[in-house]
Amino acid sequence: MADQTSQNDSAQAEADKGYWAANVRIILISLVIWALVSFGFGILLRPALSGISVGGTDLGFWFAQQGSILVFLGLIFFYAMKMNKLDREYGVEE
Repeated sequence: MADQTSQNDSAQAEADKGYWAANVRIILISLVIWALVSFGFGILLRPALSGISVGGTDLGFWFAQQGSILVFLGLIFFYAMKMNKLDREYGVEE
């Protein structure tokens, strides 16, 4: 009986590690996208994007002022969707 309990504990620990690894991967992907859009497009690549016009202003300025906020909001929904799917997969949904 004790051997079966230790096997169940071991299987649960592996499932927990898989869940956490998937969660961290989703977070890292979201952070990279957020950094690329807000810092990369809004600051570093702004001179390269200055020739492209969006809404009467250049694309680099648009990303710095509005685009990064819209992408951030999109990332919130992306994270919620992916975590709901991950929760169902590992049986920890609310």
